[in-house]
Amino acid sequence: MDIAFGVTATALVLFMTPGLAFFYGGLVRARSVISMMMMSFGTIGLVAVLWILYGFSMSGVDSPFAFSGNPFADIGLAATLAGESANTDLVGVAYGSTFAIITVALISGSIADRAKFGSWLLFAGAFATLGYFPIAAWVWGGGWVESLGELLGMPDVIDYAGGLAVHMNAGAAALALAFVLGRRLGFQKGSHRPHNVPFVLLGAAILWFGWFGFNVGAEWEDNMAGAGLIAINTIGCTAASILAWMAVEKIKDGKPTAVGAASGAVAGLVAITPACANLTPGWALLLGVFSGAICALAIELKYRLKFDDSLDVVGLHLVAGFIGTIYLGFFAIETGLFFGGGVGQLVVQLVSTVGVVVYAFLVALVVGFVIEKTVGFRLTNEDEVVGADTVEHGEKAYEYELAETGTATTQS
Repeated sequence: MDIAFGVTATALVLFMTPGLAFFYGGLVRARSVISMMMMSFGTIGLVAVLWILYGFSMSGVDSPFAFSGNPFADIGLAATLAGESANTDLVGVAYGSTFAIITVALISGSIADRAKFGSWLLFAGAFATLGYFPIAAWVWGGGWVESLGELLGMPDVIDYAGGLAVHMNAGAAALALAFVLGRRLGFQKGSHRPHNVPFVLLGAAILWFGWFGFNVGAEWEDNMAGAGLIAINTIGCTAASILAWMAVEKIKDGKPTAVGAASGAVAGLVAITPACANLTPGWALLLGVFSGAICALAIELKYRLKFDDSLDVVGLHLVAGFIGTIYLGFFAIETGLFFGGGVGQLVVQLVSTVGVVVYAFLVALVVGFVIEKTVGFRLTNEDEVVGADTVEHGEKAYEYELAETGTATTQS
């Protein structure tokens, strides 16, 4: 086992959350960029601590019928540290923490411009505990999703790097929070434009860079046996998704945009996440075309259905995660329907998808509702107008010195 690559992959995936902060930060108004980025950085601090205290213990089960592992089994990783293989095991624990962090951070994009920071941290801690940790156990820790194929006499569920556990989990939770907090003031198409497009492109680039740790990283425990296929699929699917998104924009709106290209990259990365180790490169390219084109259209649904998923967490992560997960039912090497595997792969992919999405949505809805009705989750209308940066953090993202007067101005 290549421990050095395990540490590198851990760093790559951890770097994705600051990348997400730039991606999300560029998409919001200037008066909310610090608030938006702080949600990601606050999540890093909180979820990493919870993972070490008890989250890792919850992420593995002894029975497919268990809800989660015992949170008190290895508090603070004392038992893991005392084990004979502690050095290797702790790298795995660290790697797992980065998945928990970014899953929760992704959700914040649905409530941009209007959420209290303290309330967000309450939600992040509760959802990590009740949402991500158990679902990680279901999908990767011996739970019902990982055991579903055996229980039904069908192929095993494929979720190599997190279509279920990360993206659809976060996307379903984001949809629930969008309902809890309601729409931003003046919500309509074109009313909330990105304030910093270079930030968006930088964030997408960092995410793509870190995604090689996300997808290829798990191979460090298997002597890098499938690293080549995973790496080329991570490039190919993402590239095809960028092209497809820009083509849809050109046809629909007359011009391809930089924000669209960045969003297409994210859609492709999300779609290939569950499928990266189980598709041939050609079928990965087709998956990229599907994810880019469909997600470019899906993000418009929030205006028709009148829910304010501010930064398109639903349209990107829930939709692309669903596409990538279900696509395996048709095109997975050896077990997909079009590869002579029958309908079993498709059945287990669908059943696991429904279970994870419904559970994540309900947990986020209940937790978000309780926070809103107790300490309050949403900013007041007055505070939303002033801006979350000033109200929640007492800071401005941009301040300019006027040389001729010696005074300072801020952009809001």
